[in-house]
Amino acid sequence: MNSLNLDTLTSPRIATLLFTLLSFAAPIDGLAADASPNDKRPNILFCFADDWGWPHGHVYGDEVVRSPALDRIARNGVLFEHAFVSSPSCTPSRNAVITGQAFYRLGEGANLHSTLDRAHPNFVSLLEDAGYQVGHYRKAWGPGDFTAGGYQTHPCGPNSTFDAFIAKLDTSKPFCFWFGTSDPHRPYKLGSGRESGLAIDKIDVPPFYPDEEIIRSDIADYYFEVERFNNEVDLVLDKLEQMGLSDNTIVVISGDHGMPFPRCKGNLYDGGTRVPLAIRWPSKVPIGRRVSDLVSLTDLAPTFLEAAGVRVPAQMTGRSLLPILSSKAEGRIDSSRNAVIVGRQRHTPAQESPSINGYPSRGIRTDEYLLIVNFEPDRWPAGVPSGSTHPINSFADCDNGPTKSRIMECNQDAENQQYYDRCFARRPAEELYVLADDPAQVDNRIDDPSLAEVAKILRNQLYEKLRETNDPLVVGNQKQASAFDRYPYRAKYELNK
Repeated sequence: MNSLNLDTLTSPRIATLLFTLLSFAAPIDGLAADASPNDKRPNILFCFADDWGWPHGHVYGDEVVRSPALDRIARNGVLFEHAFVSSPSCTPSRNAVITGQAFYRLGEGANLHSTLDRAHPNFVSLLEDAGYQVGHYRKAWGPGDFTAGGYQTHPCGPNSTFDAFIAKLDTSKPFCFWFGTSDPHRPYKLGSGRESGLAIDKIDVPPFYPDEEIIRSDIADYYFEVERFNNEVDLVLDKLEQMGLSDNTIVVISGDHGMPFPRCKGNLYDGGTRVPLAIRWPSKVPIGRRVSDLVSLTDLAPTFLEAAGVRVPAQMTGRSLLPILSSKAEGRIDSSRNAVIVGRQRHTPAQESPSINGYPSRGIRTDEYLLIVNFEPDRWPAGVPSGSTHPINSFADCDNGPTKSRIMECNQDAENQQYYDRCFARRPAEELYVLADDPAQVDNRIDDPSLAEVAKILRNQLYEKLRETNDPLVVGNQKQASAFDRYPYRAKYELNK
């Protein structure tokens, strides 16, 4: 969801710490005036990868992965170093982006393979109503059934290639195009990363996996698809330049959550919620800057609307990034943007059959700490070891692949048991990580007496924000909170009975 304002948590200042909640934009619903013959409103090109997480971009310091489009947009725009999704699962993440709202406010849309209620304002629809030409390519909204939410047509506009869309464009009017992809979602071609020339031995393996060739190779296969997505975006950027449209086009590149590996996708650690983000707008945005503000992808919808002159609906919990984009400063630009809230409900029906329960969790991420609250710690964070409703029988919330298979084997190996436990074992009701000492977030310090006051402050601020934004887990009754587990799972395959 949207960024928060949390003063730096340092021991000498804990007693006097004040948390200043961000003030939401309070515009009135409405539309911009009709486009004029000389419409100068910006075009919008939103390039969104599937399962691409931070820090897997060359510009972020990863020496192995190749990310030409991300690097190109960052050079000519702004690179965000702390961007987060609202939820580390495809449908709720994308629903949060398109509505500019925290995922848990979206009813059924908080779950994977769900829908999107037409009652929630949608930035694409609002732009279309304001005279924008809209469209998308491949994966944009979803997965799920948008007709169940009241849509007659796709929430992101007609589906076509970018070349076909641009060929029919009325250049007197602005456009908004969502360039989607299934890269780098699994499955991967085994060995594709090595075959493409990636330096397998130089890959930085996260400390929650054993550093073994099978895992480095699996990460390289993921990197191969990261590069493939970037190469496609590069061609779209070339097309914009050839048509003379680059100067007044806002280009955004990002991913819907972390990589499809254990303890990443579907988890509230940085491996699941932190994503690449770069934005350029040559006619308006000072270039080549790195920004450290903590931002949420829910901020994109109000950014697009404000740039287009469309009033931002009051329901949107995100807030516009235009002040950051128009600034000439680097580093921390807006002091109020030093925390974000993340969370999840049901990813897949991964608990014991016949249940379709999820794993409800919320977290608050600051510059220094990550606090996670697991509301049902008796459930399994990645699903049960066997016997779930989902066709993936073991740990169904984690995509199958070589890394998952290797980590599952660690349960039979005392020397490597730690990797299995970190990825698949049950977790306590609360987790607290100190990022300076533990950037990978593997050492839970919630029981450390010296951090008790820190945990209390973070817990209070998390719940305060959840109450303010009407999270059913906090402000609703038990029936409302459990509704997330009762919503249908709208995948196109049979669940196990």
